[in-house]
Amino acid sequence: MKRKLINTAIAVLFLGLSPLRADVTLPAIFSDHMVLQSDAAVPVWGWAEPGEQITVSIAGQTKTATADAGGNWKLALAPLKAGEALTMTVKGKNSITIQDVVVGEVWLCSGQSNMAMTVNRAKDFDAEKAAATLPLIRQFREQSGGAATPQAKGQGKWELCSPETVGSFSATAYFFGLNLHKKLNVPVGLINSSVGGTPVEAWTSLDAQKKIPELQPMIEAYEKSAAAWDPAKAQETYEKQLAAFKAAAAKAKAANKPLRGRPPRKPGDPKSGGKLPSSLFNGKISPLIPYAIRGAIWYQGEANAKSLESGKLYATQLAALIKDWRTRWGEGDFPFAWVQLPDYKAPQKEAVEDDGWPSVRESMLKTLALPNTGMAIAMGTGEAGNIHPQNKQAVGLRLASWALADVYKKPGFASCGPLPSGSEIKRSEIVVTFSHTDGGLIAEGGELKGFAIAGADKKWVRATAKISGATIIVSSPDVKEPKAVRYAWANNPDCNLQNGAGIPASPFRTDNW
Repeated sequence: MKRKLINTAIAVLFLGLSPLRADVTLPAIFSDHMVLQSDAAVPVWGWAEPGEQITVSIAGQTKTATADAGGNWKLALAPLKAGEALTMTVKGKNSITIQDVVVGEVWLCSGQSNMAMTVNRAKDFDAEKAAATLPLIRQFREQSGGAATPQAKGQGKWELCSPETVGSFSATAYFFGLNLHKKLNVPVGLINSSVGGTPVEAWTSLDAQKKIPELQPMIEAYEKSAAAWDPAKAQETYEKQLAAFKAAAAKAKAANKPLRGRPPRKPGDPKSGGKLPSSLFNGKISPLIPYAIRGAIWYQGEANAKSLESGKLYATQLAALIKDWRTRWGEGDFPFAWVQLPDYKAPQKEAVEDDGWPSVRESMLKTLALPNTGMAIAMGTGEAGNIHPQNKQAVGLRLASWALADVYKKPGFASCGPLPSGSEIKRSEIVVTFSHTDGGLIAEGGELKGFAIAGADKKWVRATAKISGATIIVSSPDVKEPKAVRYAWANNPDCNLQNGAGIPASPFRTDNW
């Protein structure tokens, strides 16, 4: 009798649990107020009981899928036209209703702290806040952390733009989306997946990086570090550091002196740390794939500008990330643009300054060789003493100008500032030719500045530069037989070349020294 009661209780328990196991669930990004990409097939996916049939209905269409043996299901909606106030219903053994769905333009916005930086830290916040009753601009902030392996499920929610919420939007993403919304007159969805202080290698899958010979030393060092991690030893070290910090705090308090330093961080598995190869791809990008997007914008590179060598390697790394994401989404060469690092640190003193900052800028310039890419040149938006400059309005505008020109094919927009397209040595002068001169080359504020020239001795001197149509003639009386030219080659250069659209020229060099 006792055994019969136990068996009955177990059966009741399993009956009580079975509806939970059968529940259809969706990724966090499929939730109220979401923005779906217009004029494209829209993947919808999730989890259910193996073999369970799922139906998804929206805007008069219904699609079906069957969960596989692992409980995974996926289908694709037919392209939707831009619009608003839709409801999506997902049904299996249970039903999910997603309210206030709009269809428009969806962009993935990623990178480190200058992408993560919020509108309430940008310039003119009070004015921006007052003008932010814009419910058709929406942000989904991916809130999951790093992970050791690719994750299927993330965290986050969609928020409508309003004076109450805009302060928490990514400033770069918001001003980009605001300009698109104004010009296209459609809803705009901004998927914000960004973390301050993180290198590009954290955002690229490990599989992709392992295929690139130049990245092998970094990958091997990461794997060695991960293999050597001892949780017990790490905890012991942390407790000693914490005890020392507390003692120092008590001593400072007793002496009525300020406490220097910060408390130690709790140890964590290095494989899921936000600065290690693939960790943020695993935790903050993988859960978003294959949500339908128009393209991606990227503001990162500061963490990879630590040296001349790391800056040069960035060209390989950025190209790897772009190719990796495009492969993962399976949408061909979807549009991808980035922000070239702005002016920063002490104003330029020497004719040129070889450092990681201009080296990363050059790597970004080189990456334009990839198809369907763009670059917002950020010169003039930086601050010497602030790695997080406040003028995100100009950055967002330049990104939007690229998108409107190249992605949406709208006339009257310049996709970029002047870019070098060739150079020729003519006796004591070097003539540099430019593309993207929309409206002509201009020296903002007076005589042209920012050029340096060198001969075979590789000694750089400041040069005289003159505009001649789509070319600039560079020379110096101190260099009779010039070999190379550099422009704005410093952390914080004194330069003023721009095009007729008011977009500055990219820093560049004609040498490979």
